[in-house]
Amino acid sequence: MSKFLSLTLCCMASAMVSAMAGAGDDVAATATAHAHDQPVATPAATEAPRQPVDGAEVVYGRIGKVDLRGFLVRPATGATGAPGLIVIHEWWGLNDNIRRVAERLAGEGYAVLAVDLYDGRSASIPKEAIGLMNALMADTDRADENLRQAYDYLADRLDAPRVGSIGWCLGGRWSLRTAVLLPERLDAAVMYYGTVTTDEADLAPLSVPVLGNFAENDPIVPLASVERFAAAMRRLGKPADIKVYAGAKHAFANPSGLAYDAAAADDAWRRSTQFLRHHLRPLSPDDQGTGGS
Repeated sequence: MSKFLSLTLCCMASAMVSAMAGAGDDVAATATAHAHDQPVATPAATEAPRQPVDGAEVVYGRIGKVDLRGFLVRPATGATGAPGLIVIHEWWGLNDNIRRVAERLAGEGYAVLAVDLYDGRSASIPKEAIGLMNALMADTDRADENLRQAYDYLADRLDAPRVGSIGWCLGGRWSLRTAVLLPERLDAAVMYYGTVTTDEADLAPLSVPVLGNFAENDPIVPLASVERFAAAMRRLGKPADIKVYAGAKHAFANPSGLAYDAAAADDAWRRSTQFLRHHLRPLSPDDQGTGGS
């Protein structure tokens, strides 16, 4: 049975972003947790979307002379104005596994932009992923700007009336970071077993609802830190719904790894899609004329 830490309180916002991104993940623990994972899509990840979708590589921004390229997926109906969703990859990078998950999320009725925080690179073995993650954490300002431009692309160019974020592991950390960066613009944030901050000064700007899916046996994001995070959110009056899956390990939702837990992954997916539906209010497949349920 899973353990719950639930908080639903009124919002408040203030101040600057600071040390949250600079704290740094425990790279060695991350490498150990993912030692037996493979950055590939598996049958569990390639479940068909609930409705037909269309996906394509797009340029969603530019930093200096470098284009920001990601994977955009939308319902195939061609309807405009769908709510937007920023999808943030694991430490492997923007790979086929993340693209398939983006397609499933688009099937829920979103314009989904899977961003690339690694500037076109991805990893196939842990050693490569360590290098990419270290480079990212060495220039967090660039990642911040990447996510700001992803939001602008969905909100301004695609006319998304509301925009949320979701990420796993490294991406879970940056989904929370996006909520802090864009406290007056982002509408919801979902994080899967991402590193959390317990510093109330770092969390103070956050004013959007957060849903967290965490594992009880996680060497990267220990249960004690999740509990302190929940307590800090409660003291600050921040809206958060946090669930800790008893017996689950880090990366329990990644079907390419030995830690995959189908029951926990399915429940977390249900929670996440219901949470996003509530806060982003996407059109249902029936409303979009697909005949789906």
